[in-house]
Amino acid sequence: MGEVGVTERNIEQKSDESMNLLTSTQIVIKEALDKLGYTDEMYQLLKEPLRMLTVRMPVRMDDGSTKIFTGYRAQHNDAVGPTKGGVRFHPEVDEDEVKALSMWMSLKCGIVDLPYGGGKGGIICDPRTMSMGELERLSRAYVRAISQIVGPTKDIPAPDVYTNSQIMAWMMDEYSRLREYDSPGFITGKPLVLGGSHGREKATAQGVVICIEEAAKKRAIAINGARVVVQGFGNAGSYLAKFMYDAGAKVIGISDAYGALYAPDGLDIDYLLDRRDSFGTVTNLFENTITNKELLELDCDILVPAAISNQITADNAQNIKASIVVEAANGPTTLEGTKVLSDRGILLVPDVLASSGGVTVSYFEWVQNNQGYYWSDEEVNEKLRKVLVQSFNNVYDTSERQNINMRLAAYMVGVRKMSEASRFRGWI
Repeated sequence: MGEVGVTERNIEQKSDESMNLLTSTQIVIKEALDKLGYTDEMYQLLKEPLRMLTVRMPVRMDDGSTKIFTGYRAQHNDAVGPTKGGVRFHPEVDEDEVKALSMWMSLKCGIVDLPYGGGKGGIICDPRTMSMGELERLSRAYVRAISQIVGPTKDIPAPDVYTNSQIMAWMMDEYSRLREYDSPGFITGKPLVLGGSHGREKATAQGVVICIEEAAKKRAIAINGARVVVQGFGNAGSYLAKFMYDAGAKVIGISDAYGALYAPDGLDIDYLLDRRDSFGTVTNLFENTITNKELLELDCDILVPAAISNQITADNAQNIKASIVVEAANGPTTLEGTKVLSDRGILLVPDVLASSGGVTVSYFEWVQNNQGYYWSDEEVNEKLRKVLVQSFNNVYDTSERQNINMRLAAYMVGVRKMSEASRFRGWI
């Protein structure tokens, strides 16, 4: 799972994420900077990445042909420290999406107070149609192509959509070959035997759960017995459903790319996890399904959109019945939808806060690599909880103090650190 959450497996279905993500991110960054009293010069610095590298990579395919792949690496702002962010393999990766997600990483790192700026990478490819050998050759080609601008003190990649610990291992090995020394701190999300961290795989979902728990406290909702709906049953959604189920919540609805399941008395999540395939698909095994639209509008206490972007909009935000919405996906709520939910008094925990557990544990992995001393699963979880609880309360208190929604509050908290670092450096 990536440092930005996860998308559904239905990759033929084009969302408007890349089209709208950059513009909507810029709009909220501008609003946050204005409320903090920064000048337009600061916005001009932060509205686009400082660096955007496009690379073309020839890769030998299994049939003997050579295919040319296009990849990207964006580095948004390195005033605070090295940039950090995932690499996604997806047929619809594009430049604007990579730019916007690098900006999100900067905000996440500011929100959880890490010594990083934001980075993001991507390769236009369909990993479902590629063999393991082709994926390895592509992963190594990407590292060779971007090697001059990345490294443990420059820019640290990580897993994201359709990339995993094996791909990180190949990338680390290639970088170590180029540098002629072992470089575990070059990349995070690695297998444990190559310097990975305990807790990394479940970190994003664990962070969302911590935010759900903190939000529930604010609304005096007990998790034990709470009615929870999770949209999406991929890596993030399935972990979330399992965490909630084990905590005693009634998970009354889940969905995948093909539909949704609903049980008013709660679903048997262990049974569904046992039946789902590697892409998180399970609803195709059932006859009595509902639509994703119906799922979002179920009467529940907590709604967790953990699938794709633009799911809660001005059109359906009036029909949302949850008391709390916690975003585990990228941009599942539009700016118009955010305003409607906020006006209705629904507590919306934004994606840049809720899905920051992944980059937090990636930071822990980098720290462990640098010091050569590794922590137990319990230590990682304890440290993650401390960071996320403090960050949640900081954003929540800012929203209460400023009388604004939590999305704008999160952007204000997130943008302040890199703005101040840029100012002290004399860039603005």
